[in-house]
Amino acid sequence: MLTEKFDNISRSSSPLWINGITRSGKTTYLVNSFRQWVLEKRSLNPLNSKTENLAEQLAASVLVFSANDDNRKILVDLLSASVSGSYPVLCKTPLGFITDEVMLFWPLLFEQLNLKAQFPLRLRPETEQELATRLWRLHFPNPPTGISESRLVRTVLDLLQLAGASGVSLEDIPIILDNGLSNEDQAILKAIDPEQGIKKAGEFLDIWRKWCLDRGLLSYGIIYDLYWQFLLPHPKYENQLTRRFQAVFADDVDDYPAIAKNLFDFLLDQNAYGVFTFNPDGKIRLGLNADPDYIYTLRAKCQIKNLVESQGLATEFEETIIQYITEPIYLTNLPNKIESIQTISRADLLKKTAQTIIHAIKQEHINPADIVIIAPGLDEIARYSFIDTLTKENIPVQPLNEQRPLNSSPLVRATLTLLALIYPGLGRLVTQDAVAEMLVILSDKTSTSANIDPVRAGLIADYCYHVDPEHPSLLPLETFGRWDRLGYRAATAYQNIEQWINEIKELRSRFTPIMILDRAIKQFINKGKERTFFELAVLRELMETAQHYWEVDRRLRQNEPSFQSSTDTICSFIQLLHRGTITANPYPVKNYNNNKGGVILSNIFQYRSWRSVHRWQFWLDTASPLWPKGGAATLYGAPLFLRNRSNQVWTPEDQEIADQERLQRIVKDLLGRATEKIILCHSDLSVNGTEQNGILLSLVQASREIKDLELVETV
Repeated sequence: MLTEKFDNISRSSSPLWINGITRSGKTTYLVNSFRQWVLEKRSLNPLNSKTENLAEQLAASVLVFSANDDNRKILVDLLSASVSGSYPVLCKTPLGFITDEVMLFWPLLFEQLNLKAQFPLRLRPETEQELATRLWRLHFPNPPTGISESRLVRTVLDLLQLAGASGVSLEDIPIILDNGLSNEDQAILKAIDPEQGIKKAGEFLDIWRKWCLDRGLLSYGIIYDLYWQFLLPHPKYENQLTRRFQAVFADDVDDYPAIAKNLFDFLLDQNAYGVFTFNPDGKIRLGLNADPDYIYTLRAKCQIKNLVESQGLATEFEETIIQYITEPIYLTNLPNKIESIQTISRADLLKKTAQTIIHAIKQEHINPADIVIIAPGLDEIARYSFIDTLTKENIPVQPLNEQRPLNSSPLVRATLTLLALIYPGLGRLVTQDAVAEMLVILSDKTSTSANIDPVRAGLIADYCYHVDPEHPSLLPLETFGRWDRLGYRAATAYQNIEQWINEIKELRSRFTPIMILDRAIKQFINKGKERTFFELAVLRELMETAQHYWEVDRRLRQNEPSFQSSTDTICSFIQLLHRGTITANPYPVKNYNNNKGGVILSNIFQYRSWRSVHRWQFWLDTASPLWPKGGAATLYGAPLFLRNRSNQVWTPEDQEIADQERLQRIVKDLLGRATEKIILCHSDLSVNGTEQNGILLSLVQASREIKDLELVETV
């Protein structure tokens, strides 16, 4: 046994808690602690014939955590380098580890819960939403009032995820909501039932959980719930944990769910060595399953190492700006390291901000990769404006962790239209405009232009697309009386597409929809033209989404033979993507081939989660009231599931305090990640024409304004 091989090893010192602000060296300290632990184990176990696999044993005995997947990849490289790559380091996010454990020890769970013996299948968020909506309609056929059905279903599902992450049983969810939600906040759930909305939500979650477990389907919320309530306390699992792990190294635990502490407590109680880093100015995922204050109580079992040295502009301005936010006083001016761009309209602000960046780069004051544009909410207008303006000047732009609906890609829309033309009964999902777009995309096999341009595609769609709800089709080109005027290239390209569709129609009974999608992509999209990384990522995401969707469909058919027809499944899949569903990111999601670097475009949450640093930061819409708000980074009812707020009502005063604390953390964090300059970008009017007078407006007023593309000297 693994533990038997370590019986002669003396235990390391007490667990270590590394407390530090942004960029104070917490991760570096953790990496050095990891290296020291490995060296100690090696010195006590010199390699010999009996311990020739010590490296593998050490690797298997270490549990390493990171807050998110991007940071995980970085931490793995740092840890591997610290031991000279002597063995691979396995690092997980908390959710990733919990998911793997539930899958690995599923036999313990289905025995304990008396479930059907079938391998579990994890639901991706978009599939979870789709299935839950169908189940919702069976039990609540009346549409909700005052809120969209999709938002209501998502809100209720998120409650299960919040409860599972915090270690709250499903039965207690209605009690917590009833005790903690104000009458105003209960309005969303009253859309289910004006009198018993909270109770109905609890009943649906119970129905949903049982429905999924009966079919071996696991959502994130159910995974959390199964882990803390049934697997972690299981004696056989506890024995396995004790045997498997000698040490745990966890970075940025201020972003971990409460039940992670349950795991850490158990390991430390079994004399495992532990190193944990915590950023009091972090708490980025507070409101998204994280419970930093509860995790913080773990420090009582550890030695404390405080790293307090600030970095970046936080060294010079943090106290002044925080005081200015919390105690409004009038500053005559701020130093030149904090400047501003000010306009009346937001359109002018976007234009002037882009021009300032272009001017700075052209004058070689800074490289694109040293600039980040950060916004509280990055709307499509701003995104398009910056990408369009900067790329025209040959300045690369990289939206950070951009999450857009699959259907926003013309490649995906064209592929879905093609699929609807192959299978019967899908004619209502196809329009003439969609056919025209498909013809352009599928004929695009050159580096200059498509064989069928938009004008010719429109004409062909008008005359050669046969509209039919059951059997839509592309007619022979000769159906268009003046087809000879289309030109050889366009005519040939159209005939190839038409012929391929007709051939596949005859063979479709032999192929699954996944196979047809794969053949279509190879035939029309990846053949003859080199695609960009982002186009390939979208196609990979489409295929992963489709594969998962049909995998779930097969599982449902095993349990419900009369579930739905194959055509209905294809129709549901196309409609799912047409609704603009944002699917899970494909793997890998990073562009490892792009080493040029570019201007980063990000919202606050994504940038802070990335934990990077830049010379210049542009704070877009500085006076927006959204800066202190959690927005999409805060789930409905999240504060009620924090361990330190058990059965307490969440009041407007509580929300105001939480917003103030969040803004202070954001400002401190961003100041620590800017090394030279912060440019506050403000327009009097927002994108919808309302006046912007948020709490950071006073900073704009106290800063030096950049005028007419002047560029103050960098420090």
